[in-house]
Amino acid sequence: MVSGFASDEMMTVAASRRLVDGAVCFVGIGLPSAAANLARETHAPNLVLIYESGTIGAKPTRLPLSIGDGELAETADMIVSVPEIFNYWLQGGRIDIGFLSAAQIDRFANLNSTVIGPYAHPAVRLPGGGGAPEIAASCREVVVVIRQNEQTFVEKLDFITSVGHGSGPGSREQLGFIGKGPVLVITDLGLLRPNSQTFELELTHLHPGVSVDDVRAATAWDLLISPDLAITDPPSANELAVLRRLESTKGPR
Repeated sequence: MVSGFASDEMMTVAASRRLVDGAVCFVGIGLPSAAANLARETHAPNLVLIYESGTIGAKPTRLPLSIGDGELAETADMIVSVPEIFNYWLQGGRIDIGFLSAAQIDRFANLNSTVIGPYAHPAVRLPGGGGAPEIAASCREVVVVIRQNEQTFVEKLDFITSVGHGSGPGSREQLGFIGKGPVLVITDLGLLRPNSQTFELELTHLHPGVSVDDVRAATAWDLLISPDLAITDPPSANELAVLRRLESTKGPR
């Protein structure tokens, strides 16, 4: 905890601020769900939440435990099949922003959520891609939320589950992807964005109490640092109050 708030609270608030009123957001469980519902209860009341289970326009009164939580279905504007969510909404380019996380990320924001170690004989077998590759390919924009250390920010992925910016400019176009890919990476240390020329991740903001040396030490490659490096605005009292209330309601009633 730094300056009265925890690192996860800073990450959640930073993710929430990226969501604009009226946007259509593909939401995951956990921190992305907390961020989306925080945004809906503060600055973006008309945010449209889509969960992978098929709920569109969900307005949960508490944080759901899973994508199958009944609260999502009960408060949704409509419910459709999972194939429709992916084929019509996602792959049709109708979702403005999607959240992703992973076990590993590289300098071009490619993601690994499949294995740690060789694929045939991994040290750890992870849950896999699920819908992440499609989210990475087709959402208009992607925000990655991931804790930053040398085990997650790696020079080379053990497996590419979801393509971010491939090997740099032109990679997504060659693959026929319709979305912009990752536009922001939110960590417990700061904010990173693709460099406008190379698409390599560049540190643009430090969270309060974090130094550049802290971030460099948590990154396995020579990280680009923005010449206009700024400090992330800390969570406001209202943001923290709403977030903590949401967190206290997690789970069934």
